[in-house]
Amino acid sequence: MDLAGISVVDAHIHQWDPLNTPRDFSMLAKLFRFVPVPVDKAARLAPKRDRDFVGIPDAYLRPYLPADYREDLGAVPVEALVHIEVEWAGRAPDAKADETRWVASLPFGVDTPALGAIIGSGDPATPGFAELVDKHQSASPLFRGIRTMVAHHPDAGVRSFCRADGALTESAFLDGFAVLAERGLSFEAWVYSHQIPQVTALARRYPEVTIVLNHLGTPAGIFGPVGKNTGTQPGRRRELFVQWRDDIATLATHPNVMAKVSGLAMPILGHPVPVRGIPTPVSELLDRTAPLLHHAFDVFGAQRLIWGSNYPVDKPITSIANGAQAVIDVLADRGGSAEELDQVFRTNAQRTYGIDAELLA
Repeated sequence: MDLAGISVVDAHIHQWDPLNTPRDFSMLAKLFRFVPVPVDKAARLAPKRDRDFVGIPDAYLRPYLPADYREDLGAVPVEALVHIEVEWAGRAPDAKADETRWVASLPFGVDTPALGAIIGSGDPATPGFAELVDKHQSASPLFRGIRTMVAHHPDAGVRSFCRADGALTESAFLDGFAVLAERGLSFEAWVYSHQIPQVTALARRYPEVTIVLNHLGTPAGIFGPVGKNTGTQPGRRRELFVQWRDDIATLATHPNVMAKVSGLAMPILGHPVPVRGIPTPVSELLDRTAPLLHHAFDVFGAQRLIWGSNYPVDKPITSIANGAQAVIDVLADRGGSAEELDQVFRTNAQRTYGIDAELLA
């Protein structure tokens, strides 16, 4: 089983230019341009939780733009893609809409895949959220929804992206979330695995909103040590998997939730980081990720799974092609059909993000 004969949608990529646009990591990227020591040595000055998250810092220290993605794509037949917000750092209330405008201006669709949809940044809990959504929608007709950086881990050794746990359950967030329901927009939920029940509660409260679980819930350290108490012991990793398995199954009972088979090569999961430029082989990826993938297919079915490369975040661990092949191999192992392959790699994303069919060959 392979991707021959279908047009692929890569439903989760990031574009950034930390040297010329405001990102949370822009200051670090600019600083590293002038550090007179090798990047790997200089990176040791960063907190361990940050090093564990990025694996190899190269991609965060320079622009990652359409030509870079095209080079990384190789022979994977991607025809359209979805950009997901990533740490835009403007201070004005509507500044995050500038990322949508910036991404829409990039040279996609020339000798690169077409830009099919944009997921912007915003926090429903903040005043003026409705006005921010207006700005996103006016910035590009490809705007389809919001992602809020709510991933928070109780282990201080795991990098968090918001100040406290429970952001999805706060009354201000839940009230503001109604804006997405009113406008028919989707919500991307990137959380750590212990937060999956919060996504379930959100899906229950707003059944009319399509919620896309990013990266199957990111069970940090499930493949080995990352934080102080995540994957340090086999028994703890087993507990982590069992809890993830049960919470994912409960989440999947809500039909308004889609799940992305993406981000399974994020360093934060505990993958050993290979030598730079040598991607982890498919066989090794499957040794680690197959239990996660099999369970995702069990509870969501091919009809509610969406593939995304999560590039360049997954780049330190493996290639786009190897990450896609691991998903294909699990589907084949389950006796999956050509229709199911097409659903996971194209039609589910096309439907969820309203991607123009003319963009797909």
